[in-house]
Formats: sequence, C-alpha cells, structure tokens
Amino acid sequence: MTVAFGFQMNAQRGIKIAYIDMDYILKSIPEYQQANQQLDTKVQKWKSEIELMMTEVDDMKQNLENERALLTKELIEEREEEISFEEKKVQEYQNERFGAQGDLLVQKRQLVQPVQDQVFNAVQEIGKKREYDFIFENSAEALMLFSANRHDISDQVLSMIERTSRKTDNENRANEVAVDKDDQYKSVEGAKKDAAEEAKRDRERQIKVNEREALLEDRQRKRDSARAARQAEYDERRRKLLEDRNRRRDSIEKARNN
Repeated sequence: MTVAFGFQMNAQRGIKIAYIDMDYILKSIPEYQQANQQLDTKVQKWKSEIELMMTEVDDMKQNLENERALLTKELIEEREEEISFEEKKVQEYQNERFGAQGDLLVQKRQLVQPVQDQVFNAVQEIGKKREYDFIFENSAEALMLFSANRHDISDQVLSMIERTSRKTDNENRANEVAVDKDDQYKSVEGAKKDAAEEAKRDRERQIKVNEREALLEDRQRKRDSARAARQAEYDERRRKLLEDRNRRRDSIEKARNN
C-alpha cells in the first residue's frame, strides 16, 4: 500500500530528470586544462621517441636488404635476429606508454579523478536539494539518445564546484567561527584555539598530500627501475650479439685470406 501511494505521488508530480555534460565541465576547469596540456606534451614526446625507434628499425631492414647479397647465411640470420630484437623493444615501449596499463591511461585517470570526485559531490547535493529522480551523464555509456537542453545542469554543477573551491580557499585563509551577538570579537583564548585547530587541519592536509606524492613517486621509481632493467638486458644482449657477429666475420675473413 505504501509503495502504491509513493508511486502515485511520483506520478502526480512527474519524474524529474537531469543530465550533465562531463566533457563540457572538464573543458571549463582551468586546472584540468593546464594539466591536460602538460600530458599532451608528454604524449607528443613519447610518439616522437617511438617514431625515431621505428625509423631506426626500418633503416636496419633497408641496410640488410642492400647488403644481403654480400652476406653469408649466418650473418643474415644475425642481422635478422637483431632487427627482431629491436622491433620487440619498440613494441614493449609502446605498451609501456600507450598500453592498457600504460603511462597515458594511468596519468589520465590521475588527472580526471579529482574532477570526477568534485562533480559527484556536486551532483549529489544538487540532486537532493532540487529533488531530482535521476541525473545522467551525457555519454555513450548512458545511452542518452536525446535530451532537451533545459535538462542540462552542467552549469549548476560548475557553479557549485567553484563555490566549494572558493569556500575551501577562504577556510584555508581564516577559519570562520560563530560569535555571540553581544560579543563582536573573539577572545584571545578562542583565537589561539582556532589557530591551533587550523594548523592541525593544515598538517593533516599536508600529510595526505605528502602520502599521495610519495605513492606517485614510488610508482614512478618502480617504472624507472623496470625500464632500466629492460635497457640493461637489451644492452647486454646487443653487446653479445655484436661480439658474436664480429667473431664470425673475423673467422670468415681469416678463412678467405688463408
């Protein structure tokens, strides 16, 4: 009976629906755009490095084809093995930067996550205050085939994020406290207590920032260590390959001279 009554009330007032445009929100936040531009610069650098590596591999292939008629079967196999090794190195670097667990996706998640958290909190508050039944994200996953512009609350979400940001900034500058009507100034003891509490909050915030930075640095160190290990392995294999090639070449030349 209660369920039926609730449904009847909803039917009378109508279902209230809204949506947000996440792309629009992200493009309207300067901090996100600045960080995204820095990431784009990194991506272009990674792409240039990969293109250079692929060009070097192509040159090796072309040189082999030009010299194939002059090389023995053993030398051809060695050159082909070296080319194959270089190609594998390029593929590994591509995966490291652009793979499913690569630097690009990891850094994109780190970049978007804080904004998504702000949007989520703003949507929750707007939804409760304005009594929306559903709030969607205008994306392919939501399968929103059509929606009138009047249902778009993206600007409201942005305004709430900006207000929250300004409020946080103000709280960081000075902690607002309630005062009695008969006393317009805080006592010295109250001011000291508020200052101590604010200092404590600052320390706690700084601890969280330090922990996050330490986590990111640790992840980067692990990536750098793995990259260095792969590079060392590659250098050692290349050195042995060149030594074997030179040894065989010297042996062949010596045999020809004799």
